[in-house]
Amino acid sequence: MAKVLYVHAKGGPPVGYALDRVAARAAVHLLALSELPAGVAEHAEGLCASVVRGEAGTDDLVELIASRAREVGADAVVTFSEYAVVAVAEASRRLGLRGAGPTAVLARDKRLMRAAWERRGIPQPRFRTVTSVGQLQAAVAELSCPLLLKAAWSAGSTAHQIIEEPADAPGAWARSHTVMTESARLGYAELHVAGAGEDFIVEEIVTGRAEEWFEGSGWGDYVSVEGVVDQGVFRPVCLSGRMPTVAPFTERAGITPAAVGTGAQARIVELARRAVEALGLRDCGTHTEIKLGADGRMWVIETAARFGGAMTVPQIEEVFGLDMIALFTEQLLGGSPDWPSRALTPADADGAAGSLVVLAVDGAGAPWPRRHLWDSGSVIRSAPVGAGSTLTVVGESSLPDGTPVPVYDPAAGANTMAGLCLLSADRPQTVVRDFTALVDAMPHLLPVHLPQGVTV
Repeated sequence: MAKVLYVHAKGGPPVGYALDRVAARAAVHLLALSELPAGVAEHAEGLCASVVRGEAGTDDLVELIASRAREVGADAVVTFSEYAVVAVAEASRRLGLRGAGPTAVLARDKRLMRAAWERRGIPQPRFRTVTSVGQLQAAVAELSCPLLLKAAWSAGSTAHQIIEEPADAPGAWARSHTVMTESARLGYAELHVAGAGEDFIVEEIVTGRAEEWFEGSGWGDYVSVEGVVDQGVFRPVCLSGRMPTVAPFTERAGITPAAVGTGAQARIVELARRAVEALGLRDCGTHTEIKLGADGRMWVIETAARFGGAMTVPQIEEVFGLDMIALFTEQLLGGSPDWPSRALTPADADGAAGSLVVLAVDGAGAPWPRRHLWDSGSVIRSAPVGAGSTLTVVGESSLPDGTPVPVYDPAAGANTMAGLCLLSADRPQTVVRDFTALVDAMPHLLPVHLPQGVTV
């Protein structure tokens, strides 16, 4: 039986879900660079041929991965974590195995990514790379406010800061640095590149027009094109939509499929193709975010050399019957998986699915007036979803019941989430409707957090 070294780190689809699907195609040896979620460790011990904990801070992470792959005789090395993509790509290259290839860093470092697109004339927001507050102030003088400062190696909207006017630059710089330091402490940081938290870009904020693209209300103004690169050939799978982000740009909900028309989807997919092909990737998942503007205008925001995180991959399996993890494992092992011949559309879907990040803000982004405790049972029992919809809580990606819901921090983004909910429904617009109602109801469903010694 073929052997796969699975490199686990923070982020990506739930590791329990992904491990099961890799194990269906190969014997799995797990190298855990971060702690496994509660409840997954015991499952992994029974499922995997071996489980080894690695040190993510090692001086040569690539060699750690390559050495372990040699020890177990791995025929492929896989990761679904943004933070380990570059290291796994390089280890696979050293081992002569299929992987994202030597240009994987272009799909990770936003500075290199944007420069590659600029050379190809791919539409994107105007930007500058910055590594100091002085460079940031100079960039602010060249670009047009409002601007978005983001860490070059971040994920999940971490360390995003809006600069409304030049005087905001020093404070934004200091706050972003603080958040990146805290994210690294929590394990949400690039594992392969030392000092990655010092690299930033600042870009102009382009204006989206969701109402010109979507068949229904309540959608955000951007989509992601989910796909794969198979031996250098980009193969789009489908589009996922969003609800509007929470300020500054924290994702609240992802919905599969995106309810855009066939002609619009074709244009979006073609732009994603250009963006992915400009990076020269070899064998990897792809997740390309595209902003949708007025009069058909589009801008590419970023591409990743891995599948979409949170529940994007399980959503695709649910509505399209496509096991992307198993197919990709087969591809890395040298097979010829049956990827779709074209991007799948809402007409191809059996219903719709979405995932909602629980943040302590209402539908307009205003903080909850009181603190609450996370309680998955209360959410499932009382959620105001339609009769034909099914809501579950992703325990692996949620806080333990009884934990105080974190106060939302705009700079920390998804780091302040309390839980992750998964919804199945009859069509995409139903998911948007149910999630809109759930966001409004959430603080009324959860018990109030009373600090020790306080009574009512």
